[in-house]
Amino acid sequence: MTTVNELKAMIREATEAAYEAADRFENTHFPNGGWGACGFAWVDIYEHEGKKIKGNTKLGKALKAAGIAQDWKRTFSLWNPSKYPTQNVDTLEAGARAAADVFKQYGFTAYAGSRLD
Repeated sequence: MTTVNELKAMIREATEAAYEAADRFENTHFPNGGWGACGFAWVDIYEHEGKKIKGNTKLGKALKAAGIAQDWKRTFSLWNPSKYPTQNVDTLEAGARAAADVFKQYGFTAYAGSRLD
C-alpha cells in the first residue's frame, strides 16, 4: 500500500522532474524568450500495477489526500505539474511527460495530456 506521505514525496519528485524538463525544453527551443502556442498540460493517472484506480479505494483516497484530483472522467489528474512560468503548451507538455515518467517508475499507468488555449 502506498501512503499519503509516500505519494506526496512522489508528487514532489514528479514536479521537480517536470520543472527541469520544462526548463530544458524552454532553454533549448526558446532561448531568447520566444513564444509558441498557448495551452495547458497535465498528467492523467489511470491504473496502479495494472488495476484501475477508483476514488473509493484506499489508493484513490490517498491520491486525493495527497493533492491529486479526480476529474469528471474519474481519472486522477495532476494539473500543470511543472509549475513552469509560461503558457507555451510545448514547454508545459515536456514537463508533463517527465512527471508521467516518474509515476510510471512507481507502477502507475500515467500519460501526459495537453490542449491549446
